[in-house]
Amino acid sequence: MPTELEELVEFLHHGNTQIRQIACENLVGFSSAEPNLFKRQQLLPVRDLKLLARDYTPIAKNALTILINLSSDEEVLKCLAEDDDFIETLLFKLTSVKEPNADEFATLIANLAKSEALQKLLTLKRRVPESVSTSANAIDQLMDCFVKGAEGGLNKHANFDYLSYLFADLSQTEAGRNYFTTRQEYDGVVPITKLTVFTEHKSDIRRKGVASTIKNVAFDVPSHPMLFDEDAANLLPYLLLPITGPEEYSDEDMMDMLPDLQLLPPDKKRDSDPTIIATHVETLLLLTTTREGRDLMRRVKVYPVIRECHLHVEDEGVKEACDRLVQVIMRDEEGEGAKTEAGIANARAQIEAPKVDEDKQVTELF
Repeated sequence: MPTELEELVEFLHHGNTQIRQIACENLVGFSSAEPNLFKRQQLLPVRDLKLLARDYTPIAKNALTILINLSSDEEVLKCLAEDDDFIETLLFKLTSVKEPNADEFATLIANLAKSEALQKLLTLKRRVPESVSTSANAIDQLMDCFVKGAEGGLNKHANFDYLSYLFADLSQTEAGRNYFTTRQEYDGVVPITKLTVFTEHKSDIRRKGVASTIKNVAFDVPSHPMLFDEDAANLLPYLLLPITGPEEYSDEDMMDMLPDLQLLPPDKKRDSDPTIIATHVETLLLLTTTREGRDLMRRVKVYPVIRECHLHVEDEGVKEACDRLVQVIMRDEEGEGAKTEAGIANARAQIEAPKVDEDKQVTELF
């Protein structure tokens, strides 16, 4: 005999809308507490939920919340991420400017990026959503949603912040890093330059995902000249400003700093999240891989900024990252030769391989 909860799950595919809605509402909490409840009969409840994601708005919202919570399960993740029709449903809903559940769709697709199957977004072509993008590439459309949709600029119901976590996961691979560092034909812009402007955004989620994406891209050494180039990505000020506080610097140091860091207001605040600060410092360390990068950081006085960050941020992760960076940029290059390069390679190896900060964790909603 099925239990009451098992009977409730069976109502997910009931023909009556009200019954489906009541079932979804009452099952949301169990998607975290008892995920196996939804894996019965070869994942039939999950398959029902995929259909309900296109249902009446309140039903769809609860169905999406359940799927978001369940997507941490490998079996459910596979069922969702490898279903091309379902991925198209997510993309269609995400790029519909009047979709009330767009942020839930964004969160779910970000969670699904934990599956290698989502790498297909980098090559997938689909219908052009004219109100969102002029590109037929799915990844370009998602990028346009993220950029244009910040703070409700595209869809009044959504901010698309969680797409930053999707980008962070996609940038773990060589193909993903190649996308973010390649000028796109449809708008003539290098995608990473669309993300850098959000390193000081008010949303913790957006800042964290963007920081992780930038760090992952920095593992691609051939792209470093473009990342440094003031006429291209001009990355340095976007990394240094979030880790800079209200401290004063000597006139000599100030004169050589990047223009964006000169004469900052006395109420300047560094990022409130130490994990984001640590990520930016680790990105700077990755950018010291080449002699050109190290020389540039010395020339624009990165050391004083890192010194003050080390002094004023009470977080061991930040302090360790600052220590590693200082060891590299303050080392005497003359006569070091292979010893210098070996030391830098060792420091670089201490940085974790490309990944989003949450590693294999996924977002859960309640």
